[in-house]
Amino acid sequence: MFSFGEAILQNVALIGIDLSKHSFRVHGQHRHGKVVFHKKGSRKQLIEFSAVFYACTVAMEACAKAHYMARKLTGFRHQVKLMSPQCVRPLVKSNKNDFVDAEASARWLRAHPCVLSRRNVCAYM
Repeated sequence: MFSFGEAILQNVALIGIDLSKHSFRVHGQHRHGKVVFHKKGSRKQLIEFSAVFYACTVAMEACAKAHYMARKLTGFRHQVKLMSPQCVRPLVKSNKNDFVDAEASARWLRAHPCVLSRRNVCAYM
């Protein structure tokens, strides 16, 4: 399980997650956009982490695994936003990797906070 201090848990307002086959990259941001943490973990660790984490907004690229994970996270009172990978790609600052994708998901949602569904995501492209 990920280890954090209580103060860090309360300050995170937005989490970006990049999903891969066996591991996940998690990027947490303060409500003002400051990076609070970067973590890597397994599916089991992500679910355990989400269960104890304060309710916040979670951003993920839409894919088959993202829909499953969105249902799990919604059960833990998180607000989940799925976005098209084409929306996230322009915000990748350097070489493409999982940590950068997780950060780009969070950055995109911070730039477009009113996104409510996948239909609205395409309007911003």
